[in-house]
Amino acid sequence: MTEPFDAPAVIATKRDGGRLPDDQIDWVVDAFTRGVVAPEQMSALAMAILLNGMERSEISRWTAAMIASGERMDFSSLSRPTADKHSTGGVGDKITLPLAPLVAACGVAVPQLSGRGLGHTGGTLDKLEAIPGWRADLSNPDMLRQLEDVGAVICAAGSGLAPADKKLYALRDVTGTVEAIPLIASSIMSKKIAEGTGALVLDVKVGSGAFMKTEADARELAETMVALGTDAGVRTVALLTDMDTPLGLTAGNAVEVAESVEVLAGGGPGDVVELTLALAREMLAAAGKDDVDPADALADGRAMDAWRRMVAAQGGDPDAPLATPRETHVVTAPESGTVGRVDAMGVGVAAWRLGAGRSRPGEDVQAAAGVVLHAKPGDEVRAGDPLLTLQTDTPERFARALEALDGAIEIGAAPAQARDVVIDRIG
Repeated sequence: MTEPFDAPAVIATKRDGGRLPDDQIDWVVDAFTRGVVAPEQMSALAMAILLNGMERSEISRWTAAMIASGERMDFSSLSRPTADKHSTGGVGDKITLPLAPLVAACGVAVPQLSGRGLGHTGGTLDKLEAIPGWRADLSNPDMLRQLEDVGAVICAAGSGLAPADKKLYALRDVTGTVEAIPLIASSIMSKKIAEGTGALVLDVKVGSGAFMKTEADARELAETMVALGTDAGVRTVALLTDMDTPLGLTAGNAVEVAESVEVLAGGGPGDVVELTLALAREMLAAAGKDDVDPADALADGRAMDAWRRMVAAQGGDPDAPLATPRETHVVTAPESGTVGRVDAMGVGVAAWRLGAGRSRPGEDVQAAAGVVLHAKPGDEVRAGDPLLTLQTDTPERFARALEALDGAIEIGAAPAQARDVVIDRIG
């Protein structure tokens, strides 16, 4: 087969700041997936995209080419509308766990294809695997059956969805091109559009523990993804949300499951409840159910019932005790005063180093590892009060976790100005 283009010419176009024509985009994504375009050539193109950007029409075409590299799922046979949520990742971000059954309890099916953690941001599948018996891998027919019967599924994405993205993501991770907004947006949206959901709500995190540290970058990413969803005919909206401080009072695996169950039981930390309800309202509105108040489903137990059915449908025991750590270490307040700051990145890295996360794909994680917070910004503490409890099965990890927390918690005389959990809405 004679190829219609050659990689060096495509790379040169973007290197020199030009716009890639549609047929070249289609070809280079397909040829890379087939192995015709070499990894070093795609790396060069990714760097050119990072440095010179892409127009909206280019990103839209690139996303379409990524989708075309694999299968598309179809939920049109379901008896209820579908809506999904994607978070760009943060510390203590267990929101998917209470959110999926909550929205399902309100009459909208939630096909939540999730991933595993790498680095300081925890993975939803790692958290759920802390539940004895729970399994992440489902076939497409099993997924459809569970969506019809239960209304919610949280599982691993199959290898057939956007295989070009899997290949390109691995390359970006080792070539310093992860931060390219066109490539972040197309990576997320190619999988979500191929997944076939009717509506999509994006939770774009902003702050120290987020991928996007500045509001300007987060806004650009959110606007790009909303445009891609709209172009593809998916009702898409984004919320910019705060990630300077960890969400809730836990970061890890089993500890985040326990906190999610508290929320479903009508309790839990206020910031987790607030964000869960904000995202649920957006998902319900996008699916045409804006007359339903999800707070009612939390209060009357319907969301908890949906959680129990969802966990059981995937082999998990919702009544089984969760893992507890072999070792704990308590960090206490060095002085009295008001907690001014709890740095999300510091807490996230500490949880990761304790064994809650992984430093390379395929590495095992500890179900019981993590961090429990005893104080948040604005709380009054006295010298010697517990600030954090570190949990792990391998106590030799404590030293490096404590290094990550050096300077992460500030105590002063006056409370810090708190930022709202939801900063803005786009779309």
